[in-house]
Amino acid sequence: MKRKIKVHVADDHMILIEGIIAMLNTDKDIEVVGHSLTGKEVIEWFKTNEADILVLDINMPELDGIEVLKKFNKKKKHQKIIMLSSYDDAKLVKELTTYGADGFISKTSAGEHILKAIKSVHNGDPYFSDDIKEGLFNLSLGYHVTDGSRPDSKVVDSLTEREVEVLKLVVKEYSTQEMADILLLSVNTVETYR
Repeated sequence: MKRKIKVHVADDHMILIEGIIAMLNTDKDIEVVGHSLTGKEVIEWFKTNEADILVLDINMPELDGIEVLKKFNKKKKHQKIIMLSSYDDAKLVKELTTYGADGFISKTSAGEHILKAIKSVHNGDPYFSDDIKEGLFNLSLGYHVTDGSRPDSKVVDSLTEREVEVLKLVVKEYSTQEMADILLLSVNTVETYR
């Protein structure tokens, strides 16, 4: 029998937690093992419990999601974490990935992405909802995320044609192996371009 993916949900609104849990309970491969209303509760829960995936809101009382992420990072304990937020600022997303976030879903698109995100992150692949991917892509090309202005030519000129090809495939969520197959490159070469 296949082992279920254990998920802990953390948000400061119980109604949102209940909604996420109801959605996760529709999938036979996922088991919700706990929930928290504050960042401090998350840290306490994980001292004596384990989950494969933590779905973590950024804005929470006592400790916000960013501080929780930093604490996991500081302890050198890699906990797979999907950030959940009403913010879709690409610069914030990029910063959170440096602290160890494995995925990012905006609350406006959580319903359509949460199950796929959990399975993707559980399998070792990062996951970003479509609106987040678009913001990251624009940021990487030098577009100002909020006004869509022209990119800084220095940023665009610094990318090779191959780097742009790889970036487009990353945004489409291709795995490194799939990118290597499409571009007829080795996996190591694709990793270098990434």
